[in-house]
Amino acid sequence: MHRLDPARDHVIGLYRIVIGFLFACHGVKTLFGVLGAKAPAAVGAWPGWWAAVIQLVCGALICVGLGTRAAAVIGSGSMAFAYFTVHLPDGLLPIQNGGEAATLFCWGLLAVAFIGPGRFALGNLPALHRTPPEPARTRVTA
Repeated sequence: MHRLDPARDHVIGLYRIVIGFLFACHGVKTLFGVLGAKAPAAVGAWPGWWAAVIQLVCGALICVGLGTRAAAVIGSGSMAFAYFTVHLPDGLLPIQNGGEAATLFCWGLLAVAFIGPGRFALGNLPALHRTPPEPARTRVTA
């Protein structure tokens, strides 16, 4: 056992929170024109507005730890799409085409999807994993 192993789930949870928060911030920036954005995206504009909605919703879900794996897969896929459609035509490498953020989010979210939410996730609360009680059985007589 490595001496860092006891902190593993805590660090995974903190990583999930940070990457989810940053992903959601990208969505907020694009949707509302804040956090350094020049202007908000036009409602319904393809693909920017829709990507921002995915970023905001998936980022928030990942940050709080609800539906983490599914949200991370969707977010990762959206960043792969962004890289190949927006950035790749400008050059092969992310450093050449401005696709560093898309690449890092794509792989970081894919890691979250495979590793899981770690600690501090609302999806880990015991009340969410409770099985419903079985219905009362009635005795049938002939």
